[in-house]
Amino acid sequence: MLDIKAIIENPEKISAALAKKGCIVDFGELIGWDAERRKVIAWVENLKAEKNKVSAEIPVLKKQGKPVDGIFAEMKEIGNKIAEGDKQQAELEEKIFNFLCRLPNIPDDDLLPGEKENNAVVSVFGEKPAFSFEPKNHVDLCTSLGLIDYERGVKLSGNGYWIYRGMGARLEWALLNFFVSEHLADGYEMILPPHQLGYNCGFGAGQFPKFSDEVYWVDGEEDKTKCRFMLPTAETALVNMYAGEIVDESALPMKFFAYTPCYRKEAGSARQEERGMIRGHQFNKVEMVQYTTPEGSDAAFEELVGKACRLMSKLGLHFRLSKLAAGDCSASMARTYDIEVWIPSMGIYKEVSSVSNARDYQARRNNTRYRDSKTGKPRYLHTLNGSGLATSRVLPAIVEQFQNADGSVTVPEVLRPYLGGTAVIK
Repeated sequence: MLDIKAIIENPEKISAALAKKGCIVDFGELIGWDAERRKVIAWVENLKAEKNKVSAEIPVLKKQGKPVDGIFAEMKEIGNKIAEGDKQQAELEEKIFNFLCRLPNIPDDDLLPGEKENNAVVSVFGEKPAFSFEPKNHVDLCTSLGLIDYERGVKLSGNGYWIYRGMGARLEWALLNFFVSEHLADGYEMILPPHQLGYNCGFGAGQFPKFSDEVYWVDGEEDKTKCRFMLPTAETALVNMYAGEIVDESALPMKFFAYTPCYRKEAGSARQEERGMIRGHQFNKVEMVQYTTPEGSDAAFEELVGKACRLMSKLGLHFRLSKLAAGDCSASMARTYDIEVWIPSMGIYKEVSSVSNARDYQARRNNTRYRDSKTGKPRYLHTLNGSGLATSRVLPAIVEQFQNADGSVTVPEVLRPYLGGTAVIK
């Protein structure tokens, strides 16, 4: 949610910033509603003051034996006007709220406008693998090694689902355990949140109302605000844990991570190269989230980016770090860096982690604040998130980048302790 005060003070600046995300907006109507709301509030306050003044006169008049019937009639009329004013104020506030809640976050000043065409590669890590043989794609490798059962996954749940089997299930679990161990070592608190969330969580994270059709709803109510949905990412739960609360500044930064499956409606691509696990309706992910003061926000972002990159480097994978243009950042985010892994069979890099800073956008939506130690006043805190990591593209990258001529796959050293010392999957 954007700060209406900032919009009113400089509508042209905010409008130009949102245009970098492709959001063209005219604030004239919003500013008019707010001005009218202020007038109504002032009018109602004056009426309430008048009502209080008249109320105080009644006992005096009664004591003096003077008639008060006319005053009671006047009080009733004032009460009716107050009720009408309250109604007008509520209607205006609803219009303002509905307008603001559909606006995306303001991108940071240093972001380029536009979408993917203006994304910029910041760093490249590791060497792109070169093969002295004809490399296989991850679908064929995972099938031949018995790691993934695509056919029976479709049999159970339809397209976009798969089954981890045997060493494939163990490799997936090894990845998750490796990520968990790394985050615990860095002092992050582990969270296992519910997989079914209320509408308020989707709204607080900035995913609703705009993207409410992209999740799996559990309940059949027509009014989605009364329904639960399957979380699309643990971020949706983690950034809402302190909704409506005021935390002490001494508790910040708060650092969390959570392992969950993620449930998304996005259909698998019809393109041949996105077969297998590259895109699906359910996948596993370890998510990182930080709550910080505004002053600590940039440092927290760099920390999260560094953590995601270190995980990839420790796995020995070739990948790159990209800074997204304003229009390629999600609606809720002010800035995003993507960690993109090289998939040899596709000849392209695919995102395995997005590290993003929402600034105070999510905190305003779910009313999460901290008490400033200097002023004693509540301020909106900042929320940040980053995948650490999603496995549905890491596992295919491992299988493809570390494949051998005989069809086997070398296991990254950091995963071997979780696999009983297994060095090669044959």
